[in-house]
Amino acid sequence: MTFTDKPNRLQQIDQETLLHRMIKQIRRSLELQEILTNTVTEVRSFLGTDRVKIYRFASDGSGEVIAESIHQQNLPSLLGLHFPANDIPASAKEMFLLTRQRSIVDVTKGIIGLSPLKSAKNGKSLLTENIHYRQLDPCHIQYLKAMGVESSLVVPILEYDPKGESKQPKLWGLLVSHHSQERTILKKELKVVQQIADQVAIAISQSNLLSEAREKQQREAIINQVATLLHQLPTIQLQKALEITITSFKGIGGRIYIEQNEELYTFGEQPQLANELENNVLEKHPVWQNWISEYQPDQILAIPDLYKQAKLRVLAIAFRSTQIRGMMVIPLHYREKFIGVLTIFRAELNIEILWAGRTDSNRHQELPRLSFEVWREERKGLAPAWNHEEILLAQALSHNFSMAIQQQQTNQELQTLNANLEVRVQEQTAEIEKTLLLTKALKQITDQIRSTLDLNTTLQTIVREVRSLLNSDRVLIYKLMSEYDGEVIVEESNGSWPSVLGLKLSSACFPQEYVQLYLEGRVRAINNVSIDTLTPCHLDLLVNMQVQANLIVPIRMGNQLWGLLVAHQCEFARTWQDAEINLLQQLADQAAIAIQQAQLYEQSCAAEASATAKAAQLEHTLHQLQETQAKLIQTEKMSGLGQLVAGIAHEINNPVNFIYGNLCHASNYTEDLLNLLQLYQSKYPNPDSEILATMESIDFNFLVQDLPKIMSSMKVGSERIRSIVLSLRNFSRLDEAENKCVDLHEGIDNTLLILQHRLKPHGHFSGIEVIKDYGDLPKVECYAGQMNQVFMNVISNAIDILTDEIEEKQNADDSKPSPTIRISTRVSAHNSYLLISIADNGPGMSEDVKKRIFDPFFTTKPVGKGTGLGLAISYQIVVEKHGGLMECISQPGKGTEFWIEIPLKFPR
Repeated sequence: MTFTDKPNRLQQIDQETLLHRMIKQIRRSLELQEILTNTVTEVRSFLGTDRVKIYRFASDGSGEVIAESIHQQNLPSLLGLHFPANDIPASAKEMFLLTRQRSIVDVTKGIIGLSPLKSAKNGKSLLTENIHYRQLDPCHIQYLKAMGVESSLVVPILEYDPKGESKQPKLWGLLVSHHSQERTILKKELKVVQQIADQVAIAISQSNLLSEAREKQQREAIINQVATLLHQLPTIQLQKALEITITSFKGIGGRIYIEQNEELYTFGEQPQLANELENNVLEKHPVWQNWISEYQPDQILAIPDLYKQAKLRVLAIAFRSTQIRGMMVIPLHYREKFIGVLTIFRAELNIEILWAGRTDSNRHQELPRLSFEVWREERKGLAPAWNHEEILLAQALSHNFSMAIQQQQTNQELQTLNANLEVRVQEQTAEIEKTLLLTKALKQITDQIRSTLDLNTTLQTIVREVRSLLNSDRVLIYKLMSEYDGEVIVEESNGSWPSVLGLKLSSACFPQEYVQLYLEGRVRAINNVSIDTLTPCHLDLLVNMQVQANLIVPIRMGNQLWGLLVAHQCEFARTWQDAEINLLQQLADQAAIAIQQAQLYEQSCAAEASATAKAAQLEHTLHQLQETQAKLIQTEKMSGLGQLVAGIAHEINNPVNFIYGNLCHASNYTEDLLNLLQLYQSKYPNPDSEILATMESIDFNFLVQDLPKIMSSMKVGSERIRSIVLSLRNFSRLDEAENKCVDLHEGIDNTLLILQHRLKPHGHFSGIEVIKDYGDLPKVECYAGQMNQVFMNVISNAIDILTDEIEEKQNADDSKPSPTIRISTRVSAHNSYLLISIADNGPGMSEDVKKRIFDPFFTTKPVGKGTGLGLAISYQIVVEKHGGLMECISQPGKGTEFWIEIPLKFPR
């Protein structure tokens, strides 16, 4: 193929049409193979050559023809055939990548034209596209003649990182045109083919993004399916979850071994240890236990070929009779407690590769192949590799399996304690009282922390109050100055231990991976330094500080780790209780808010100083500060409320479950005793005088009738408590992801259940009637916890208005319609929005009040009864967070209606 630049007008139109059509096809389809097939078809039709193919490089440098278009079988098909890595010299691949060089070969004339797009010296784009001709290598001529090719055009296809993390592209493949006769390539044609190659590169990036999205979606679906099986009550389905997990990893077998009770669940092919061994369970073998103990708790062991693991060669005999070669070992831990291990087996691979002719690797550089006939190569016993996506899936499933097994073990332990129910109830009552005391103490500390906005005073208050509350020997705050270093900036001790103020840790004692662990919520509780597993550097540090036990919780601010809150016990070892750990976590969260407030206060002071010279910016700065303060207050309020609600619900749920689970037994026992008494009465109808006197004194007949009623009432009461606890937990939604599909009717009903005590009649209060006009709603993708907050604010305001009106009506002795709240839900006509209406028949509001109800800190309630943040935050949640609409419709004397619209599909 020679090169010229003499296109006519018709060719130019065809070129533009082809380019436009190709771009449209690439943008219309997300399937890469379809795009590549259309590309070779259109390019071959455009160039009028015998064959156009797309050649893709593999990681080992070899290549495969993955798309091809042939004209009337003038040349043989190469689709699906592989070519060795040395068919294309490394120097040519380097020029394809660095200079984006195109090559035009004319076999008849024995020349090759090279046209780079970039300079080989500085990598900058060339202003003109020049063609440099030189003699073609004789080996290259024979290679093309053996394929029946007289002229060819090769354009590189590059692959760019769609996320922009890497600026350097990779050589993805080649767009190749072959012709069995001599053919001239026009400059315009080369330009169009280059533009099409650029569009293919874009399509490859789009395909990579699509593949990542699909893999992530599939991974989340598997996690949700397994999590559903693992968290079903009253019993979890470990066997079914194991089968689904193995299938999702394309395994041929697997097993779960639970350490505490030595339970083993298996599925598919399994290794067989010799029966004469004392421990014929793989996970109980000393070699296995020594091997797995060398790895970190959260480390996934992805082993492509178990026969290449030197430390497992003793156990490899157990796998000889199976097809197993690959193995993924997933240790299961709850916090730092080893629970068991999940193992997945993969079969060895046998693959067949179709090569375009058989080559002699020793002579390939000297003589080309004489034939490109298909040669089949069989590769057997290959080790299957584990990719990054599978490791991510394993890490997510590890957490779900660990939590589920721990929950199952906890439930089993609770069942064994039913015999001592009364003692356990007393213990739980004491724990609740302790929690309430800790909660009160937490509130007092929080108030003290918030009493000042000075950062140093705030930090000193935190360590002083925490040390007093935990009764520890030393409490300190370690602040990260950068990603690599930090120091102790404040401490509080009882006076008898040396100061560590200003202590800095080396990167060996506090490596970078610790930052990520603490950022993810890691809590480190060391009960005894002398027996815990610690690094030598960490152990020396604690010994030098005379620490016997310590407790570490992170202080996080958004997506950054600000520092660590650390409690030391120096005099003796100490077992840290869960309540103490939870308390320190809450204090760390409060400390983060207080520190952020102090920092914001310092920023506001600086802004106020600069505002003296820039009066025009004062109003904007103050407005931003007011919004930030409103969000911080509401975040603190909902965070504390959510933690308190979830904590109290959890603590109440345990003793109530004890009582509820044993009421049926107590009822049966009572019935059996009464039947026994009746049997005694029938067998001994004439009791002596002392028994008759006792029966009369205790009113025996009434007792027999009333005792079953009492048991029934207790059961009804415990069921009522359980339903309230469930509603509190659902309302807080602390155990769910922020953005997900939920049933908003459930959120409204939970809100009404929590506010039931304010709705029902009591004393002189006649109660408020709630009318539900629910439509048939699908699940809505939204922030469920924040939408519950909106419902709580709007309905609470309606109750306040109606309650005040009822008091005024009683004082005035006036007859008005009974107080009513009407809640309606609908889907919009175009099925794109969810419509929610919450209306009351209260006194309504004036136009001036209605204009300001969504302003922060505006309220019509008396001082101390309202903050003026509820509706402002609700408006931000609906409008800014969900891209919806929130309006108030009200007139004096005609009630108030809040109209809420949110999209069914969460805006991205």
